[in-house]
Amino acid sequence: MKKLSTAEAAFSAVQWLFFIFANTVVVPISVGMAFELPSHEIAVILRSSLIFTGIACMLQGLIGHKYPLMEGHSGVMWGVVLNLCAAAPALGMSLPSVGGGIATGMLLAGAAVIVLWALGLLSLIPRIFTPMVMSVYLFLLTFQLILIFFKGMLSISEDGQLILPASLFSISVAVLVSLLKIKGTPLLSNFSILIGMVAGWIGYLLLFPSDTPASAAAGSSFFILFPFGAPNLNMGIIFITFLASLMNLSNTLASVQAAAQLYGEKPSGKRYTSSYLLSGIYSIVGALSGLVSYAPFASSIGFLESTRILQIRPFLIGGALMSLLGIVPFLGGVLATLPVTVGNAVLFTAYLQLFGTSLKSLRGTVFDSVTIYRIAAPVLIGVSIMNMDPALFTSLPIFVQPIISNGFIVGVLVSIALEKLVNWEVEEGRKQRKSA
Repeated sequence: MKKLSTAEAAFSAVQWLFFIFANTVVVPISVGMAFELPSHEIAVILRSSLIFTGIACMLQGLIGHKYPLMEGHSGVMWGVVLNLCAAAPALGMSLPSVGGGIATGMLLAGAAVIVLWALGLLSLIPRIFTPMVMSVYLFLLTFQLILIFFKGMLSISEDGQLILPASLFSISVAVLVSLLKIKGTPLLSNFSILIGMVAGWIGYLLLFPSDTPASAAAGSSFFILFPFGAPNLNMGIIFITFLASLMNLSNTLASVQAAAQLYGEKPSGKRYTSSYLLSGIYSIVGALSGLVSYAPFASSIGFLESTRILQIRPFLIGGALMSLLGIVPFLGGVLATLPVTVGNAVLFTAYLQLFGTSLKSLRGTVFDSVTIYRIAAPVLIGVSIMNMDPALFTSLPIFVQPIISNGFIVGVLVSIALEKLVNWEVEEGRKQRKSA
């Protein structure tokens, strides 16, 4: 790996900071609003999120999997939490009751991971999340994130109408970043994400000054214990949260495997188990402080492939800067003025690389008219559910609605079932004998 100059390392660290921040800031705010918390409590949770996300990234890079992979709020868990909040009235529960069940589920999941680590059983995880399951996981993650960021870069009015000027500006930012990546010099290509965010931020401020977000108010403290509700024994909520939290382990497997391919190496089992252990600890900390469960971001692979800067030092510095934003509230407040649509436009282009990672995961695999079901059925079922209105599932038992309406979870579960219930080598051999 080429050694970075001081200037390159500094710019790369700032680029990592923007990437981590843009992937983090919306989660605690949206969850806090879903639980109808007062603004000062949301500000404290946001501050906790900034500080802890930076620390989580650094610990994974230093003693966990040791790759420059962002450790952030799990998209799967984020969706489950928001769905449970929306379903609270139908469940006949108060929001604090739902929040308490979520906290219990996260605490149990974190404890379960630690127990599995202590017993040396975390090595069993790859037997569940086989290479084909991980390919399905990567495809579904790509589709889920691209849908989120494509919608997020469009400016929508309160009455649901498209605000054309601001939306076109965000699209132009996405085009700029893509052109820098495709046509730019190696230096411009490596820093295309940072250039896009800064240029888009300044351009939005000049063109739409009245729409620029105000600097966020700072929380006066760093921590609130169980802000969404004290732990309880709502078994349905606990089960859903526990299942989704354990599925977070697939994030680690997918991320570390993809990173290892990018680096051209085979990671040791210790790097996996160390990362699992940290994620389990993070789940417990998240439950205590009102933060969505953490997991390595497989989408970091898209970021690394876009920038081609694989050194870990800028990532660690970026994590430290992220924590600094929470420790010094003024800095976090300033960065919070980054327009959400601009951030989503840049992330949209960065995450296009994740589709390439998904395709590479199938390298060497040959499909026929039978074995194509291994990839087609779970991916297409998952994508189909992603594009359905969750309200269509209200006739189902209320406790399974958040799972069944989540295309990502359903797709991965279908893939696990197919891999365990069908011997694909036997089926392929049977088809070949019939055609002979």
